[in-house]
Amino acid sequence: MDKKALIVYGTRYGATQSTSEEIARVLREEGLEIRVVNAKKEKVKDISTYDLVIVGSGMQMGKWTGEPENFLKQFQKELENRKVAIFVSSAAQALIEYEKKTEEIENNRKQYLEQKAAKYNLHPVSMVILGGVWDFNKMNVLLRKTLASFKPRIEAAGFKEIKPGLYDTRDWNAIRTWAKELASKKG
Repeated sequence: MDKKALIVYGTRYGATQSTSEEIARVLREEGLEIRVVNAKKEKVKDISTYDLVIVGSGMQMGKWTGEPENFLKQFQKELENRKVAIFVSSAAQALIEYEKKTEEIENNRKQYLEQKAAKYNLHPVSMVILGGVWDFNKMNVLLRKTLASFKPRIEAAGFKEIKPGLYDTRDWNAIRTWAKELASKKG
């Protein structure tokens, strides 16, 4: 019988959605039965049939999207006794990794992952910060102005615009590798 996994995510610009879909594709190849849920569009009512629960969120200004946070709060007790993995999509993380800002990298890991897991008394089998997307076309005016100074740094790091105003900092091989590692921890 196949092991079952649930991926619940929240996204602002779509990066966490396509990352979740790629994780699901790899897990299916590894023999898992997968359900992927955009927490903004669909509410999960029960997690009892899943062997592994993966929760992902986009990051913006150090904040998770609200829907996956609500999922963690709603299922906190059930998740304490279940295999859980957490990931966040962060375009800024890819940039600071390129710039080798070790202290900031560690601070983000603590804030985005470790503190979130501790807040909900979770003991994840894996936690990771994956690259994300800067889509200046979808940002509000204030955020666009705030992040405009990042553009030269983004381009200096080698991240090219894939269309005007859109920078994708994801490492698809790293995402696939993480998914394969998760599959080996399925139980």
